[in-house]
Amino acid sequence: MVPLRDENPTTITPYVTYALIAVNLLIFLYELSLNQPQLDRFMHLAAVVPCELSSSCPAVGNEVVPEWLSLVTSQFLHGGWAHVLGNMWFLWIFGNNVEDRLGHVKYLVFYIACGVLAGLAQWFFSQNSTIPSLGASGAIAGVMGAYIIRYPKVAVLTLLPLGPFLTFPRLPAYLFLGLWFVQQALYGVASLNVPTNIGMESGGVAYWAHAGGFAFGAILGPLLGLFSGDGARGDNYNNV
Repeated sequence: MVPLRDENPTTITPYVTYALIAVNLLIFLYELSLNQPQLDRFMHLAAVVPCELSSSCPAVGNEVVPEWLSLVTSQFLHGGWAHVLGNMWFLWIFGNNVEDRLGHVKYLVFYIACGVLAGLAQWFFSQNSTIPSLGASGAIAGVMGAYIIRYPKVAVLTLLPLGPFLTFPRLPAYLFLGLWFVQQALYGVASLNVPTNIGMESGGVAYWAHAGGFAFGAILGPLLGLFSGDGARGDNYNNV
């Protein structure tokens, strides 16, 4: 399932969401400019290497970026075009309404905090891994977690392949995002006893970062004021 748009207008210009998308794309273009040795070093400097965070393996280059800080910097790295464009599309669809509810500053704090907590959730299940973990999906999962509890009935126009046919149903956010979360959690449980290369497009997927970020977003959003204030016009959501 791919979201095409949500039927949920905003009352503000989501400058932070736009800025996050721009920064992620610019950093990815910088990655493309590096040769392979430079890229490998950059990834080890700025991505989360779980065993380094656990102090269970020799650090690689953390004299430049402390490993704890990589929980933030890793959120702006991506492993390929599909990785970055997919993440930015989900942020584009769901980020503006959460920013509308929280306000620019609290939304940025919320986004970064969800990314850090998502990274720690993935680290908890892969503490001895030497493979760099990276990507914005944990933070964006937090945005989706906040969205589902604030706008559960908003219609999401969805691309849904059914065999050889493409369908475009309008699914309520609780169904679209709920199915996504259940899928990530089930894959996370299934991977507990399976060695995976987390975070890199050529390896595995950080399912626990996705599920953890989603859960933390659903918790942090209300604490930061997701349900306070006059609200966005999205309160007048389209029921499905």
